[in-house]
Amino acid sequence: MTNYVIVGTGVAGIGAAEAIRSVDAHGTITFISEDLHGYYSRPGLAYYLTGEVDEKLLFPLKPGDLKKLNAHFSHGNVVRIYPQKHQVELSDGKHVYYERLLLAIGSNAIPLKVPGANLHGVAKLDNLEDTRRLVSLTKNARTAVVLGGGITALELAEGLASRKLKVHLVIRTAHCWSSVLDKIEAQIIEHKLNHDGITIHPNSELTSIQGKHGKVAGISLASGEQIDCEILAYGIGVQPRLQLPKEAGMACERGILVDEHQATSLPDIFAAGDVVQVHDPLSGRSIIESLWSPAREQGWVAGLNMAGQRAVYSLSVPLNVTRLAGLTTTIIGAVGSRDESEPLTIAHGDSETWRDIPDAIIAQSGFDVNHLRLVVGKNTIVGAIVIGDQKLSSPLQVMIRNRVDISEIRDQLIAPEAPIADIVANLWSKLHASQN
Repeated sequence: MTNYVIVGTGVAGIGAAEAIRSVDAHGTITFISEDLHGYYSRPGLAYYLTGEVDEKLLFPLKPGDLKKLNAHFSHGNVVRIYPQKHQVELSDGKHVYYERLLLAIGSNAIPLKVPGANLHGVAKLDNLEDTRRLVSLTKNARTAVVLGGGITALELAEGLASRKLKVHLVIRTAHCWSSVLDKIEAQIIEHKLNHDGITIHPNSELTSIQGKHGKVAGISLASGEQIDCEILAYGIGVQPRLQLPKEAGMACERGILVDEHQATSLPDIFAAGDVVQVHDPLSGRSIIESLWSPAREQGWVAGLNMAGQRAVYSLSVPLNVTRLAGLTTTIIGAVGSRDESEPLTIAHGDSETWRDIPDAIIAQSGFDVNHLRLVVGKNTIVGAIVIGDQKLSSPLQVMIRNRVDISEIRDQLIAPEAPIADIVANLWSKLHASQN
């Protein structure tokens, strides 16, 4: 009977346990997690902040679902791994033996390093406790400043504005989420944010946070501008939690390096989720993805291999359906480019693959709230962003994932003023008809 230990109760860890149970009904599964709340939906935290989702809805598994795993859940902090002894050590000095170990320890928000960062009223959106605290802070606040231009910062700004606070969004770059969205897309999002009462400060940098009686009272920007506020919320990226694996001698770069079986460089130790770097066959690089579905898939593959199967994780086309400024936004494949002057960071709900545009041509249409941008390769569509109307979202996911040949319509797509939505819809109808 195999003894499995899983560190972390996020979607990767749960996926691994479900995979183990699919082939091994008798092995012992022990979860160890610092998070008292166990498994909950991290993507749902943004909707909890807006008040659209009740806290109880963040927990997708029912007691019966957890019971089926026949696992022991233990609250604790793993401080050391002893690979030769097949043991992990907890902060209370207890040692736990494993035959197969999974590290699904995720990532932490990049800390804010400016004067005043320790004041009461400085907040982030990293876990359920963070979100609870932020909701509590809004009850006695009128104005909030949000630092960051990526998806987490946008969620923070929207969430705080929905709670009737005046919100200022401070962005280091010329427009929001500049590594993924182009100028036109950012303008659509920013126009909606402005309409919701959010003031945007582009090309700005926070230099300090002022306090009064130990609480946030305002902030200063490098331009000299000062903004009075009671909350400073930040979302400037996340970083994999690497101290534990590095101290154990595990091969790491920006994340834990794993092979196609989610195995690390140390025997009988696997890793999955935000903490790992996986090989991207398209770019030839090892990348980090902080997306829900890939984390679950990686966990599932890791679990099967921990149980003695030979499963392979194949990096799929990154996909996220999210809401930006109230607009449903689907991001598929390679769509953006990274400003080399900006630090290489990633946020929850983000993928490094999105930062790349291969040798391709951009085709786009729609400049109101409905917008479609395609990244067109030699004879395939390699990426797309769909904002607003989502009719073409599912067809594009299939076409990009299956690398559908678009040679017959490529010239039409890249022609000036091309009605690209109609062209894609017509091709999809032909493909659908040919399969029936």
